[in-house]
Amino acid sequence: MSRYPVAVTRYQAPFESVRQAVTSCGGLKHLPQGAKVFIKPNIVFWTKATAFPKWGVITTSRIVEDVVQLLKEQGIQDITIGEGIVTEAKDKETPAHAFTTLGYETLRQRYGVKYINVMERPFREVDLGKGVSLNFNEDILASDFVVDLPTLKTHNQTTVSLGIKNLKGVIDTKSRKKCHNADPDRDLDFHVARLADGLPPILTLIDGIYSLERGPAFDGKMHRSNLLVASPDILSADKVGSRLLGHDPGDVPHIAHAARNRGRPADLSDVDCLGERVQDMAVYHTPDVEYVSDERRELPKPLAKQGIEGLYYRKFDKTMCTYCSGLNGLVLTAIRQAYTGEPWDNIEVLTGKAMEPTPGMKATILLGQCMYQKNKDHPDIQKLISVKGCPPQPKEVVKALHEAGINADPGLFEQMDLLPGFFLERYKDKPEFEEAFFRVP
Repeated sequence: MSRYPVAVTRYQAPFESVRQAVTSCGGLKHLPQGAKVFIKPNIVFWTKATAFPKWGVITTSRIVEDVVQLLKEQGIQDITIGEGIVTEAKDKETPAHAFTTLGYETLRQRYGVKYINVMERPFREVDLGKGVSLNFNEDILASDFVVDLPTLKTHNQTTVSLGIKNLKGVIDTKSRKKCHNADPDRDLDFHVARLADGLPPILTLIDGIYSLERGPAFDGKMHRSNLLVASPDILSADKVGSRLLGHDPGDVPHIAHAARNRGRPADLSDVDCLGERVQDMAVYHTPDVEYVSDERRELPKPLAKQGIEGLYYRKFDKTMCTYCSGLNGLVLTAIRQAYTGEPWDNIEVLTGKAMEPTPGMKATILLGQCMYQKNKDHPDIQKLISVKGCPPQPKEVVKALHEAGINADPGLFEQMDLLPGFFLERYKDKPEFEEAFFRVP
């Protein structure tokens, strides 16, 4: 059996910790001389409107710069940093603001690197086998070597989001939606498992300076973990990263898929862990908020504890794509604020591409174009309230909630870009959460 090295290193100092992690696992052994290198950080979300907690959500700029320095030390001149932030289709300002704020323009001036919004660049279809084809950014396909820089976090749809999942940021919008397939045999995990298969050699360096549970976004729970995970084999890095988050990699569907696709075990039996002992460093990170489901409601536990009744906001599944999921937290926040203590009258909210209406509901909100198309003629719906659009427009969501008797505040949706800023209060006066990690001095 082949052996795959993975370094688990404590983050202790700029540059030297990254150098130690990458060097000890032979992370650059597949780097050609004079290579064209593509660096893929994780910038899952951005807003120009407010500061928001980034710890464990976004790859630290500290690690990005350390990697650039390491590549420069190897004589590499052609370096591109690329990411496809989830924004509205024509929004070029938000990604540009993110790149500048995170210091990528400073890196360009200091080291001569390029940085790109992949959504503004060409894509090319790649056959990944088993009938799977997705459209990848041409810049990463044209590179000789990829440095994948995910954060160390759990994810509410894929259990963990590490090296393989991070590559979803270099496929186009059509392909991202395609990944959230309603076919249970070709679902999100089936597609995600293949994202690395058509790419050049990859060094995976998981940025665990901060880790995140209930990810992937700013409303999760953030921790200072001071860990780096590095490997020239992306699957091995993800298996170790999963264990550090307290999850058996064999229980993470897309990792189990990827292991089967490669004819490898899903556990760590073919991995040589170097540096820190994984079992000593592992801390359980929950993937998602617990839901409460009974004859009175189906809701996230915090809403149920508030006393909300008569509302069945079904637990979202893997078929809800990124563009609808961006609204999900906001809708739940609006519902919490709208509740006056009087139970609603059996209102059901359905999302994604697979849910079916429940007989006996007085009103059914179909949230998103996919759900509307699936159930618009369903005989079990007494009162249909549709929110069309891909993704739905916020004002249409407000209209639907009002029609269902949920008096949601329109101002929340009109100023939705400000919502992430409220989560900063959780980390106020906690010195271990340093914004400086997301700047280039």
